[in-house]
Amino acid sequence: MKAEKNKIWIFIVLTFGLSWTMALVYWLVSGSPNPTSTSYFAITLIYMFTPMISALIVHKVILKQEVKNLGVNFKWNRWWTFAWLLPLIIVLATMGVGLLIPSVDFSPEMEGMFDRFEGFLSPEQMDEMRNMELPIHPFFLTLIQGLIAALTINAVAGFGEELGWRGFLHESLKRKGFWIMSLIVGVIWGIWHAPIIIMGHNYPENPITGVFMMIAFCILFSPVFALIREKSGSVIAASIFHGGINSLGGTAIMLLKGGNELLIGLTGLAGFIVLALVNIAIFIYERKNVIILYDN
Repeated sequence: MKAEKNKIWIFIVLTFGLSWTMALVYWLVSGSPNPTSTSYFAITLIYMFTPMISALIVHKVILKQEVKNLGVNFKWNRWWTFAWLLPLIIVLATMGVGLLIPSVDFSPEMEGMFDRFEGFLSPEQMDEMRNMELPIHPFFLTLIQGLIAALTINAVAGFGEELGWRGFLHESLKRKGFWIMSLIVGVIWGIWHAPIIIMGHNYPENPITGVFMMIAFCILFSPVFALIREKSGSVIAASIFHGGINSLGGTAIMLLKGGNELLIGLTGLAGFIVLALVNIAIFIYERKNVIILYDN
């Protein structure tokens, strides 16, 4: 009974302990983490599975409850399709909002994207990227690949997080009401990212400011994930949505030149504006169906 009462804190301590310790060891061993390196990719991939591991330890091992109670099921409904396609709508809207920011221009030649990679790639790698021959424009190819990845490999990686956030925490906190639950999960989710943000993830030029930006980003995104989780009835649909955001997120800045990481892209001001509008839409159109469902 004591474990049941303290299960959220046990989960948080386990999740943060595993992930932050791993990030610290990597930081000390690597010296200066490079966000484009293979080792960095590997460590962030493993990092994503720490919420799942912690949820399984608390829910299955300590509390001895069924994993299916965390929303693990494959019963399809229209919200699965919504979860798959919504990331595409969000990134395109974010690109559109980004174009409204002063000093940001549309660049079909992707000069802005090349400029961002110059700090991480060698001149040879940059030349190879610029001269790469593709059957269609890289933007559209990335969209196609991203939609496929959202249903496959990225959904698996997304599940590593979602079983913790929209599985364990969602079920543990939903009696507090939709918006309070979403806020708490968003704050925990955002703070959890701190070590990899400091290492250069998403905000390589502003790592400290980036920590707070990421917390705000997760708070804004949390209600969207919660809606998908509840309406679909499955954490798998939330994993597909997560996978789509990760695979398609970069397209929001591919065709933009100018601005900076705090202004454009999903994790910048442009993305925040889009997510704020999505939250308003959720409040207007779903408050009776969702919030009443969560109220005591």
